[in-house]
Amino acid sequence: MEKKILRVGHSPDPDDAFMFYGLAFNYVKMDDYKIEHVLEDIQSLNVRAMKGELEVTAISAHVYPYVQDKYYIMRTGASMGIGYGPVLIGKENYSLSELKNKKIAHPGDYTTAILLAKIYLDDFIPVAMPFDEIMNAVQNGEVDAGIIIHEGQITYNQFGFKKILDFGEVWHKETNLPLPLGLDVVRKDLGFEMAQKISQKLRESIEYGYKNLNDAVTYALKFGRGLNYELGEKFIKMYVNDLTIDMGVEGEKALKLLYDKAFEKNFIPEKVDVFLV
Repeated sequence: MEKKILRVGHSPDPDDAFMFYGLAFNYVKMDDYKIEHVLEDIQSLNVRAMKGELEVTAISAHVYPYVQDKYYIMRTGASMGIGYGPVLIGKENYSLSELKNKKIAHPGDYTTAILLAKIYLDDFIPVAMPFDEIMNAVQNGEVDAGIIIHEGQITYNQFGFKKILDFGEVWHKETNLPLPLGLDVVRKDLGFEMAQKISQKLRESIEYGYKNLNDAVTYALKFGRGLNYELGEKFIKMYVNDLTIDMGVEGEKALKLLYDKAFEKNFIPEKVDVFLV
């Protein structure tokens, strides 16, 4: 019998590649399903999720309020910063008040990076662009500052940029909780039992990656721009942590708080019922 296709969307970056290593190479098997990996930047995956296109996909935590009718949140696969997160950088070390009415580049309208900027910064001019073009835009003066995600969070100082603000630091100081940035979600029409099974298989894939760390990191580095092995492993361990294996009570609490803050400020359209599979 021909296997059904299960399309899994994730970003072409080291932490996502590491998480899906076991599944990508069939070390972790999905029984009746053949997994087809769809690699796209997070903003593109957010847009696809809003149309319900992929059965399983990584999304920004910011976009879940817009897709909660279509997807369950998996308790496995979340990207959570523990005292670190997207970094606001500039060529100069601006104070936050100096950024008023300044152009700030961000990686997409539905990314968690722009949601955090709206929560923590006052009047600024948001400029959306692909995440890997933001440093150049800051360097060239197209924008005054930029919000860096992915491996840029640990490489920006090599290029002479100044850290204006780490949103994960601010969040942790204020809440003493991890900062939810990305989620993995599964389409509700697959059924609750299947959704739970997929969540479990992703957990097995992450655990397989850690048991075979060298091979999994080496594979994941194919998706790391300018990272050597040491930095790649550091970045992966930042965003594939215990809360990624299971976000648990602490991760769930953090997610609820993020949505409550966003709803209070009218940055998301409705309240979110955080329910995990």
